[in-house]
Amino acid sequence: MKGTVVSVNISTAKHTAKTPVPSAELVSEAGVSGDAHSGPGIRQVSLLAVESIERQARVFRERMKHSGEDLRCAKAHGQEEDLKPGDFAENITTRGLDLPALPIGTRLRLGERVVLSVSKIGKECHRHCAIYEAMGDCVMPREGIFAVVEEGGTVREGDSIIRVEDRDPHHQR
Repeated sequence: MKGTVVSVNISTAKHTAKTPVPSAELVSEAGVSGDAHSGPGIRQVSLLAVESIERQARVFRERMKHSGEDLRCAKAHGQEEDLKPGDFAENITTRGLDLPALPIGTRLRLGERVVLSVSKIGKECHRHCAIYEAMGDCVMPREGIFAVVEEGGTVREGDSIIRVEDRDPHHQR
């Protein structure tokens, strides 16, 4: 199993889309340096597949075309015509991996050094994001995953993602 980092994304405020950056430092047991969600816990790093974003964008475009609406509603909620990496507030946008199918405890190596361990599949939305408000749906709660940083380092767009030997999900670090 092999994938690719499509985009690395950060934000300085919670409940906002993230902005793509060329690279980011992932810190062991803390997450993405400089990101509003950085800190301890099981949701240190969020990942979403670009395939999920593209699928949601197709649904969005079809809805706009069939409803006769223009993009005013979407733009009022902060969305442009097409969805892009970071819009779902994911730290890392991937290609080539079926993220929601990865079991808890799956270990992924990004680039040369970074090792993540999948800690949560999906999420609960306590308040709806701009995408949900504009479209009535959001893929992140179903198809996004979260991980903890086991080994830190720099992650960049274009880095490979490979599955490495899994640890027991009940293993205490």
